[in-house]
Amino acid sequence: MASVTLILPDDLAASATRAGLFQPQASEAMVREALRMQAATALQAILDRGRNDEELPMSEAEIQAEIDAYRAERREWATAR
Repeated sequence: MASVTLILPDDLAASATRAGLFQPQASEAMVREALRMQAATALQAILDRGRNDEELPMSEAEIQAEIDAYRAERREWATAR
């Protein structure tokens, strides 16, 4: 198990001690919750960015359709010459 040193203002440290926040189980629960919230926030940012993009990533089928259209256009151009 790791040990962590916190540097806090005296009044905050005293309040946290009285509240039992420096007990191992309470500290572990707080850190786990903070990490969960951070991950959720990061995931939400990714989802929001995806929704706000004007053009979302193409699926494999869409990419293949673009390739097929390009090849057909090249064939038409080559036969027209």
